[in-house]
This record gives sequence, C-alpha cells and structure tokens, in this order.
Amino acid sequence: MPASNPSLIQAHADQLAAWGERLRAHRKALRISATAAAEAAGMSRVTWHRIENGEASVTVGAWLAAMSAMGLKWDIEGPQSTPARAPMSSIPLRVRISDYPELQRLAWQVHGTDELSPSEALDIYERNRRHVDEASMAPHERDLLGALRSVLGGRSRDV
Repeated sequence: MPASNPSLIQAHADQLAAWGERLRAHRKALRISATAAAEAAGMSRVTWHRIENGEASVTVGAWLAAMSAMGLKWDIEGPQSTPARAPMSSIPLRVRISDYPELQRLAWQVHGTDELSPSEALDIYERNRRHVDEASMAPHERDLLGALRSVLGGRSRDV
C-alpha cells in the first residue's frame, strides 16, 4: 500500500515543489528523459515523477538517488549543481561498453548494442565478480564500478 502524504504546512509543501521543479529543470537542460533518469537512479518512472512533483511521501533515499543520478549534490537548500567533476559521484545514464576494458571483457556475450543501462552494467560486473581484478582496472572504470555499487546497491568486493 503506498505511503500517504504526511501533514505539511504550506511552506514545506512549496519547498518540496520548488526542489522538484529544480530537479526537472536540470534534467530537461541535460535533455534526459524521465524514464532514463529514473532508470539511472534505480527507481520507477512513477517515483521519479512523484519527486519532480514534490510529493511529501517520497523517501529521502529516493531523493538522494535522484540527485546523484543527475550529478547534483544535496545541501540544506536542496538540490544544487556540483562544481567540477572529481571522482565519479553519479552514474551515467548509459554505459558505453567500449569505454571500460574490464566490462568489455566481461560482456563478451552482449550483442546488438554498444551501451548498457547502469543496472545491466552492474549486473555484469557482479555476476562475474570472481573474474574482476579491480586493482588492475583503470581509475575511471574503478570509479564507475564504485558509483554503480553506491547508487544501485551492489556488493563490495573482498579482493
């Protein structure tokens, strides 16, 4: 059964709506569909739309996943654009297999596409975890795997 909206004073409801509008504007500025953004955040399109509409029953965890997927950080004022990109703090909407040598080696059975969704990429890494040598991965691929695990909830490896 879906959670019901808690009682809110109008100022709080207006703030949630403003944050949702900020997220929507950022997504549209990046020319990303709501479906692709939701997939990158590991949630349903319906939940994504509920966030963009500022509904109070959406969990803080869902908000944080949405922010991370859009490359935004959260502070006391709500979603904010992040400055220059340090180690990967969000996941790409599509993972180009050829950009990640270890993924390319593990995804030998993937045919007909050059890109994977973030969850598909993480699934390949996790399914083949005993064959993955993270120590020999390029830094950008290690960052990708860490971000995928962080956002989508993968397991850490004990190497």
